[in-house]
Amino acid sequence: MKKDIHPESYRPVVFKDMSNDEIFISRSTINAKETIEVDGVTYPLVKLEITSASHPFYTGKQKLVDTAGRVDKFMSRYAKRTQPKK
Repeated sequence: MKKDIHPESYRPVVFKDMSNDEIFISRSTINAKETIEVDGVTYPLVKLEITSASHPFYTGKQKLVDTAGRVDKFMSRYAKRTQPKK
């Protein structure tokens, strides 16, 4: 492994899933503008839109998408364009 290519400033950082307020602590070098206190210790805070705690692939809670309704809506909206002009 090459020497002196990895950062040395790893520190504990809190990552917060904004969709369900789940938090987890991991080591990172990411810059954070906010801080949060967890169990009496202040950590840098990184807010995330989605994590494994809220992603449908990991949770098994898929959203049902009504594709047939979308197709019908599209066809009714643009059916006039497909008709020949008189």
